[in-house]
Amino acid sequence: MTQEAGKKPARVVVADDQTVVREGIVMLLGLLPGLEVVGAAGDGDEAVRLVAELAPDVVLMDLRMPRCDGVEATRRIRSEHPGTQVVVLTTYADDESLFPALRAGARGYLTKDAGGDEIVRAVESVLSGEAGLSPGIQRRLLERLSEPAPGPGEAPVAETPDGLTARECEVLVLIAEGLSNQEIARRLHVSTATVKTHINNLFAKTGLKGRAQAVRYAYAKGLVRPPER
Repeated sequence: MTQEAGKKPARVVVADDQTVVREGIVMLLGLLPGLEVVGAAGDGDEAVRLVAELAPDVVLMDLRMPRCDGVEATRRIRSEHPGTQVVVLTTYADDESLFPALRAGARGYLTKDAGGDEIVRAVESVLSGEAGLSPGIQRRLLERLSEPAPGPGEAPVAETPDGLTARECEVLVLIAEGLSNQEIARRLHVSTATVKTHINNLFAKTGLKGRAQAVRYAYAKGLVRPPER
């Protein structure tokens, strides 16, 4: 793929908390046509700061980072700096990673086994107003969209109590297991700020006040089974 004559390279910020991975991505991008790396961040907070400072065209965003994860950083960037697009570049392609990132405003989503040409195409796609999704991610989206909706009178699949999301239920179960916010963050590979947001949301939806009530609620709703005697 050759860069068009006179066309400015896309200015890119790389965000990944693993130094070796981040430096490897920066090195790879430096060899690709049409891309110029202008900054590199070790977490979501730093990525947001660099976007405010450098106004890049695109951020290549990892998802699971300390302090501020990729989903929250994407949401902040798209809200505060709409001129910068976000392409997720992550190890994870599961629904719990994919759909929150897209809802937060990411226009592209690649896994880290993507080749250089695929990265360039994704960046070019999002800058032209299209989606930059790898073929595997496109298939996953189509599969999700083609899943049949529940019929009249049928309960939705994996129904959760009080409108809790799957992630909020997961956090609730971990609270019931006695984990602290920091331990939950490590278990889920998200920031403690993200955990606090999930807890605030689930408390608001359920009317719970405090962790003791949350534990009782988790048992009452069958999210956690009492230990066998």
